[in-house]
Amino acid sequence: MGSKLWIIILLCFLLLSTNVSANDDTAPIDQLNALSNEALQLTKSQRYEDAKKILEAFSDKFSSVTVKENTFTMDELRIVTIAHNEAIEATTNVSMNPDERINRVTKFRLVIDAISSTKHPLWTKMEDPMLAVFDDVKEAAFNGDQEAFNKSLNSFLSLYEIINPSMKLDISSERFQKLDTRIKFIDHYRQDVFSQQNSMKELLILETDLQSIFDDWAADETDPSLWWVIISTGSIIIVTLSYVGWRKYIGEKERRKNRSR
Repeated sequence: MGSKLWIIILLCFLLLSTNVSANDDTAPIDQLNALSNEALQLTKSQRYEDAKKILEAFSDKFSSVTVKENTFTMDELRIVTIAHNEAIEATTNVSMNPDERINRVTKFRLVIDAISSTKHPLWTKMEDPMLAVFDDVKEAAFNGDQEAFNKSLNSFLSLYEIINPSMKLDISSERFQKLDTRIKFIDHYRQDVFSQQNSMKELLILETDLQSIFDDWAADETDPSLWWVIISTGSIIIVTLSYVGWRKYIGEKERRKNRSR
């Protein structure tokens, strides 16, 4: 299966969700999230004109929320604006292929989700496809297959381009900059990374950095109520064992007294 088709299938499977209509009873940020999701679903169905109308409605709503509530940081405003402009272009540029259109609106969808979600952001669900494609990059480099290496690296970069802005919103600037710089280095010097065995370590370091970011989010996603259950249960067990031990100690003490009598 071609790499582009495989990526699109993964994205469609990942982001397939029930449409939620934005209504007046929903919090403004949730309304914006619902609109971004609706725009993506319409784009996947190639209903570009309808998707454009939803994106325009999003723009009006976003401007209203920004003026009234002032809930967004400057970085969030900048990233949302760029992603929204790209999404609009995707719905209006007839020369753009359907895959690229979906990618751009998906990027926009992930950005809005990253802003609206306090945990479980959608971009973290891209761990498996990203690391799977990166395995192909490493395998091609190890086998000395330059064509496969370039093809797999391009597929990986396409996925990274989609989650780049949403990831930037959720992780520290220092950590993101380190990751982004390493990825750009590998892309720019791909021939050296492919041809020099010592440069293979750059791929391994990048894989470690990526895995660490996804692992940290997986750890943070643990339900706090689960920790409360664990702590509460552990406390009960400790108290019970302490009580049993104390009763046993008293019993032994009474038996020794009886023997001495």
